[in-house]
Amino acid sequence: MERHRIAILVRDGVLAMELGIVHRVFGEARDEQGRALYDVLTCALRAGSVRTDGDFTVEVEHGPELLAEASTVIVAATDHDAVDTAAIEDSGLADALRRIPTGTRLASICTAAFVLAAAGLLDGRRATTHWAQVEAFRERYPAVSVRSDVLYTDDGEVLTSAGVASVTDMCLHMVQADHGIAVGTAVARRVVTPPHRGADEAQLIQRPVAEPGIAGTARARRWALEHLDTVITLRDLAEREEVSTRTLTRRFREETGTSPTQWLLARRLDRARELLETTDLGVDAIAARCGFGSAAAMRLHMRTILRVSPSTYRQAFQLLQSDGPHH
Repeated sequence: MERHRIAILVRDGVLAMELGIVHRVFGEARDEQGRALYDVLTCALRAGSVRTDGDFTVEVEHGPELLAEASTVIVAATDHDAVDTAAIEDSGLADALRRIPTGTRLASICTAAFVLAAAGLLDGRRATTHWAQVEAFRERYPAVSVRSDVLYTDDGEVLTSAGVASVTDMCLHMVQADHGIAVGTAVARRVVTPPHRGADEAQLIQRPVAEPGIAGTARARRWALEHLDTVITLRDLAEREEVSTRTLTRRFREETGTSPTQWLLARRLDRARELLETTDLGVDAIAARCGFGSAAAMRLHMRTILRVSPSTYRQAFQLLQSDGPHH
């Protein structure tokens, strides 16, 4: 079996944590026989020592020639991408990117989206970067449709992610796209992360924890979790907090980064996954316990958001029971 080769392009100032995440996630992807599904290799503009954002360097064996041999190229972020335009537009970097054959899947981590944009590879596409740099990005590259409110974007052959934790989400998304839900879920379990966090979830949440003395939505959310098997309206939630639906919606977005409707759907899906994993209940019974109204509605939401049917999800989980961790 020919492995999918991933080349990670690093430069001085590379964010070491993000580089490690890419190696870890793709390195944990294995088939049913335990064989690695990816070759993950690191390259630089020149082979040798590369400074990280910490007090250490990494020794990189490969130069830019590796970019021509990869099925996926991931450009890692550095600690100066958003401020050092000259470094991004360096002729050596431009020459390296030109080595990437047409049709190669391309991805950027965090502020490395500035690199792809400077090379014209994001023109006319949707993209994201770290929320703190979105305005600078938008001003510098008006031909790119940049979003600050998502974890990552998938625009066909080109993907971009926000910072740090969202790298895990983007990489898991690629693993699932390549090899399906069973492999993606297995990888998530090995690296101890949720198997799915949608691309459209917010990067920045204004008040993740309600401050003392400031009214929030905790009572409404707690009540909703206790009544997932019922029809829950926006007015029901607002009444729990004794506020208008408009106020509740604003507070919900401040505290969770999403709307009450989207939050409620995500919790119903969480409960459905839990019941698929831990019980033998049929899909009709699970749909009723999770408040979907019908098995058809539950299937539709799982296929749309999780890209998997209930039966396939259950089968994938069962396959994992005999699959131990790899260290």
